Amino acid sequence: MSKKYFWLFAALFCFAATFVAAEEDADPPEVAIGERLFLETRFAQAFFAQSSGDANAKAPTDAALNVLETPGSPLPGAFTGKTMNCRNCHMVDEMVGVPGGGMRTYADFARRSPIPDRNDGHTHTPRNSPSLVNANLSRDIPLFLHFDGEFKSPEDLVKGTLTGRNYGWLPDERKTAIAHIAHVIRHDDGTGDLAQQFGGSYSRIFKGTAEGIPDDFRLPEEFQLDPAKASDAQIVDLVAKLITLYMRGLVFSQDDSGAFNGSPYDAFLLKNNLPRKPNSGESNLAYSRRLREKLVALASPKFVTPDEGKFQFHTQPWQFGASELAGLKLFLSEPESVSAGTSAGNCIACHAAPVFTDFKFHNTGAAQEEYDSIHGNGAFAAILIPDLRTRNAERAQFLPRTAKNIHGAGPFMTVPSADHPGQIDLGAWNVFGNSDHGDVQKKMKMLLGGAEKGLTQDALLSRAVAAFKTPGLRDLGHSQPYLHTGRMDALEDVLRFYAKFSALNGQGLVRNPDKEISRVAISQDDIDELAAFLRSLNEDYQ
Repeated sequence: MSKKYFWLFAALFCFAATFVAAEEDADPPEVAIGERLFLETRFAQAFFAQSSGDANAKAPTDAALNVLETPGSPLPGAFTGKTMNCRNCHMVDEMVGVPGGGMRTYADFARRSPIPDRNDGHTHTPRNSPSLVNANLSRDIPLFLHFDGEFKSPEDLVKGTLTGRNYGWLPDERKTAIAHIAHVIRHDDGTGDLAQQFGGSYSRIFKGTAEGIPDDFRLPEEFQLDPAKASDAQIVDLVAKLITLYMRGLVFSQDDSGAFNGSPYDAFLLKNNLPRKPNSGESNLAYSRRLREKLVALASPKFVTPDEGKFQFHTQPWQFGASELAGLKLFLSEPESVSAGTSAGNCIACHAAPVFTDFKFHNTGAAQEEYDSIHGNGAFAAILIPDLRTRNAERAQFLPRTAKNIHGAGPFMTVPSADHPGQIDLGAWNVFGNSDHGDVQKKMKMLLGGAEKGLTQDALLSRAVAAFKTPGLRDLGHSQPYLHTGRMDALEDVLRFYAKFSALNGQGLVRNPDKEISRVAISQDDIDELAAFLRSLNEDYQ
């Protein structure tokens, strides 16, 4: 090879290498270590109970992880032979290639997730595990996490989870849980699989000053801490902070401008030069209405066809055609009133684009649907729900178990069953006005009250009955089954549920209905088109 062509080849090679490196930039060290902690299986109570104080014990296992529950047949557990970690309920690619499995957007496959059995009657979470992707997006309302708004920050959620019932810890074991997590961090010897993948022992990584730590895992000074000198609480606070940084990066694909770009729907907007995100200072709802006007004026839409792309993790074609557009228009429609022949989705009342959630609390009837399916029509309306004064005077009788209410029976944060009439999950009702969650009260009052002023605490508590936080709608193909109850397996099932409860609400048969439900008016033809649009929001999240 001549010297001239050698240098040309070398230059091209360097350019290609630089391009690949830019495409595959490693996460910042604090995010990488957050992922390691998200995957860590030794923080669970089952590990504590079986390890005899050995932070590096190899034997501890938890039967809850032996199989992976799905709406169909169970699958082999992704973490069989281990104890609980965050990823067991918030999976990604662990089951890709497994028949009956597939990709996940940090959700699992169960209707309600299995949790460690502590002989307290709880073997599953009370709600379906939500996707974590987009869960921590910035918003113009207060941040609430979990379906009932129990946590005001991701750090609180992480600490509550690591020391809570999902990890096998009972409410009166919080101090033990914190001490155990700190013990694992201090005494990890660096020989485990995660340590080998993520830079060595936790003690070395957390201190951040030792020789030989790979740059990809050397924590910046602001995150460094010496576990030998730090308190247990300080260690757990850092663990929560690092996991939070990891979770904040779980976002659906966006371009450099911050506009979403990973789905056929996004491609359709781009292809037709339609606005893809709100203007500065514009609300998501106002943006959705502006998009609706642009669509009305779009005389000759350019559709997205399967020859323009292909899904890797979905079996559907990559397309946005006439059916998807009809569904989008239904989705964006807001009827002034509903009468015979009205066809409107009114979906943006709770699911405004481009994130497709308002992050607020609504009662759509999901809790009533499940309860009445077990106990008969009208049974949910007949449940005796105490007022604020009665509930708070008898906390152990009516409120869930917490570190401050260790004898709480929690009848209104329970999966309904034929054997226990009167027991139901009332969502935000368990949190609002509950002193165990004092740090969220002011902001929750703001959301439940909306624009109305002067509502009493009892009136607000009544509004919280069976109210749950709105989930996002992107990539729903990787987070079924749906609703907080996990009872709907297909998008069409969810849409039929909304059509039914809109009709029931019109007859006055929905207890504490969200006012927007009555404005949903969709037929079977509408359901097919809306489902086509919702599937166009799917993407190959990785």
